[in-house]
This record gives sequence, structure tokens and C-alpha cells, in this order.
Amino acid sequence: MKIGICSDHRGVYLKNSLIEYLEHNGYQVVNYGTDTVDSVDFPKYAFKLGKGINTHEVDLGIAICGTGIGMSIALNKIKGIYCAKISNISEAMLCKSHNDVNAITFSADIDLEQAKSMVEKFILTPFSNVDKYVKRNDMIRKQEKNG
Repeated sequence: MKIGICSDHRGVYLKNSLIEYLEHNGYQVVNYGTDTVDSVDFPKYAFKLGKGINTHEVDLGIAICGTGIGMSIALNKIKGIYCAKISNISEAMLCKSHNDVNAITFSADIDLEQAKSMVEKFILTPFSNVDKYVKRNDMIRKQEKNG
């Protein structure tokens, strides 16, 4: 499985630690930046990640910024990207099993061990394929298509 990851300047250190963790656990990782602690415009990196997901360069995406909110908003503006801003392991599992998201975001202030657990739960949780969730996700995709 290939995982795409990006961050803004505040998330660089956590992103780099997660890249090391993911690669150590056998995942291929594509780093969409940034690689500097100098202030950057986070949407630029979110859009690179979203494109990577849509072109199937990567299977899933992870984005980190100060709060996780900005990256989530930017990613969700891209057609075909379904992103959840998460704060805990339960949300990492539920966003995938219920909402079939292909990207997550979280705050750069999350503890590394918690971030590792959330990322692992997100990657390993399958979509539940329960009828009510399929129906709800189809409603969202239909709205996205029709504007």
C-alpha cells in the first residue's frame, strides 16, 4: 500500500516521524511536502496530496497542519477526495468504516504515539459496506457530482 503525506511548516517534524514509522512498517510513502519550518501556504500541499490520491499515485492520504482543519477544508474542495479531520483513534476507525474516507488530517500538536495509532487504525480499517453507510456516501457523491 502506498500512503501520501503532507504538512505545513508546523507539521514537518510530526510528518517526518510518521514517514519513518510508515516505511519501517512496510508502507511505501510519497512525501508531498513541505520540508521546511519556514511559513508556507498549506493549500498548496493539500492540493498535491489530493491530486496524488485522484491519480492513484497513492492509495490514501494523511495531512498535518496546526489544527488539521485547514488541510481538511482544502482537501475536501477537491472532487473525489473525502477527508476527515480526526482527533482520536475512534474517529480514525469510524471515518473509514462509515464514511469510506480516502484522507485524514490532524493537528501537528498530536503526540507522536497517538498519531501513529490513529494512522495505523485509519489504514487498516476497511469500509463496512453496511447498506445505510453505502446509501449516505452515495448521497454525498451525488451532491458532489451535481453541485
